[in-house]
Amino acid sequence: MNVNKVKLYDADPRVLTAFANTGVEFIIAVGNENLQTMAGSPAAARQWVAANVRPYIPATRITCVTVGNEVFSGNDTATMASLLPAMKAVHAALADLGLGGQATVSSAHSVNVLAASFPPSSGAFREDLAEYMKPILDFHAQTGSPFLINAYPFFAYKASPGSVSLPYVLFEPNPGVRDPSTGLSYDNMLYAQIDAVYAAMKAMGHTDVGVRISETGWPSRGDEDETGATVQNAAAYNGNLMQRVAMSQGTPLKPNVPVDVYVFALFNENMKPGPTSERNYGLFYPNGSPVYALSAGSGGGSGPGGSLNPYYTSMFSSSSRSAVSATFLTERVMLLLLLQATVILRHYC
Repeated sequence: MNVNKVKLYDADPRVLTAFANTGVEFIIAVGNENLQTMAGSPAAARQWVAANVRPYIPATRITCVTVGNEVFSGNDTATMASLLPAMKAVHAALADLGLGGQATVSSAHSVNVLAASFPPSSGAFREDLAEYMKPILDFHAQTGSPFLINAYPFFAYKASPGSVSLPYVLFEPNPGVRDPSTGLSYDNMLYAQIDAVYAAMKAMGHTDVGVRISETGWPSRGDEDETGATVQNAAAYNGNLMQRVAMSQGTPLKPNVPVDVYVFALFNENMKPGPTSERNYGLFYPNGSPVYALSAGSGGGSGPGGSLNPYYTSMFSSSSRSAVSATFLTERVMLLLLLQATVILRHYC
């Protein structure tokens, strides 16, 4: 599948070993449950890095460690307060073990860390998170690591289908929306959200930190109240976004900075709890058969879709489909597609 980057939600040794000597770049993750321990004990962070990073480099290319995921989405103030100290502890551990030049440290946040996101120029972090976000941004600026955001325009459309334009969220032709403060015009919600994050960072004194979308996607199925969760819309969102990324297109605010986006997900998570949509973000069913074929053009589609569609059924022989099942499903590893031939991997314990 020409994968060249992978993101794990953990640091599963079976996966890291399997990808040795492939040239694939890896991002691995420290779970939220470890943050308080690492924040209070540099030795714990060093032990984690010694066990989960050092044994695999350089055979496996580990280029980033994410510390925690959407920590500010809950109400656990102890974990919130532990995030930055844990990030610093992991960064120091990498340096102490001679790996600092090979791997950066970051953390992924929900787009809900923003108090305002439209117009993009009004982007601002929530006031209750200011005490955390400013020093985190300082850390990113000092270490050269990116600020990661999980953004899903689907949720905005689901919450208000009568007022949110479907073409606007699906990257389909639409009149666009103008930001009155900057004069910039936006023809899709995701790029507006990215620029809102840039505006929020600027309001905190930072124009020196990059933004990456560490998760986005669209479900192909949902409950009765999950408006817009259809195969056609999922194919349109992912296919049209993939086309934009293939063009190395930037946002209106940062036109010369190509958008870096991870698309969730490669496989449907058939055992995941919650609304039906949570189990239907994948391009493939758990048995390896495609949910839909991506189209590179507007509106999705069910055909091969040109060079931007590596998931068409004819790409896989019966033997290769069996190999995919044996390799990933028996290891209980969840793959997620990253545009530009990059994936994330989720492993279930």
